[in-house]
Amino acid sequence: MCGVIGEDGLVPRARSRLPVVCAAGLGLLMLVFAWLLDSDSFRERAGMFLFCLTVERFIHSMCLFAEEWLVHSRQRYHGRINEIFQACFQGHVILGMCAIFLMLMFGGVSFSHEQWSTMTITCAVYLLLNSLGVLGPAPVEISEICEVKKMNVAHGLAWSFYIGYLKFVLPDLQNKINQYSSTRVKLSSPRLHILLPLNAVVPNKPEEEDTNVVFHENLPELELDIAGVRNRSFKNCVYKINQDNKTFSCVLEYATPLRTLYQMSQESSAGFGERERKQQVLLLYRTLSQILENSLECRNRYRLILLNDEHTGDRHYLSRVIIQHLKQQDGEIHMDPIREPPNEIHPVPEEGQIKNFRGALYATFPEDQMSSEPTLMFSPPQPLRSEPVETTDY
Repeated sequence: MCGVIGEDGLVPRARSRLPVVCAAGLGLLMLVFAWLLDSDSFRERAGMFLFCLTVERFIHSMCLFAEEWLVHSRQRYHGRINEIFQACFQGHVILGMCAIFLMLMFGGVSFSHEQWSTMTITCAVYLLLNSLGVLGPAPVEISEICEVKKMNVAHGLAWSFYIGYLKFVLPDLQNKINQYSSTRVKLSSPRLHILLPLNAVVPNKPEEEDTNVVFHENLPELELDIAGVRNRSFKNCVYKINQDNKTFSCVLEYATPLRTLYQMSQESSAGFGERERKQQVLLLYRTLSQILENSLECRNRYRLILLNDEHTGDRHYLSRVIIQHLKQQDGEIHMDPIREPPNEIHPVPEEGQIKNFRGALYATFPEDQMSSEPTLMFSPPQPLRSEPVETTDY
């Protein structure tokens, strides 16, 4: 689960199709305006521009094909010409060129010398501007392409974090907490709290950020054989958070992929500045929350806490935010789906049907706070200004 208070104003949402709709609407209006200005030659001029645009895109694709075929044929495509062709030529360009060829050969379409000259100049100007990068995509378009195609650094780190760590740890978390709580103090929350600072600065110990957050002890370890490593150990830590003479305890850690983002921003060869780093942190949070919410094994077993980096001078910011999230979870109402009763029938005491109804219901349908089945949770609004954060080593 993610902390959602203030999230809408910080975590970027997926881009919509508004630019496409606006461009299509303006294009149609301009065509209508051009037709009203000169309806007699509108059809002829529109055909010329369609011809120019199609030829321009085809020539540009031919230039791309020359590079891929002459330089990268073996390394990237294993000598398969059909793959090179598919990578360089879009379907509508091929169909447009076929239509133009048929119209010129059999449709009786012809252009004057002046028209051919105009179209040639138009194609030349397009190719020159495109080669100089003037017609290249805007930064926002590149960002959208990377998000849609899942090509951002954050997407890879989020999936790596989930598959290489959270997918093992979260499903087994309730068992480890049960083992821990049977001999020690009960935790304030049964979830794994993952901290994600916006500045991607991940300390080795939370005590370095806030003295009110104190390490208590480790949960029982999970050992698995993974990728040739025998008995690989996965550990989670229990921390105590003190505030106003009250003590809370929970399983807490930072999201270790943030260390990668921070180190990349420190390397000039990575081409990764501070602004890009913050955007990737937010995308990591959004992607990770989507992955975990779609995982029945991990749902309701985590809490992502995004930490704002604008809390200079607040020495106990971390403990205050964690406690706010713990208190918010106390007010959540769990609505688990009704389960089939077990085969074993538990006897119900006969003294008073109403008095013993709760005991009979519990005996027939035992509770499971960390069920992997989908659940609905409602929490009353509280003034949380910080975002969920995740912190974990894997």
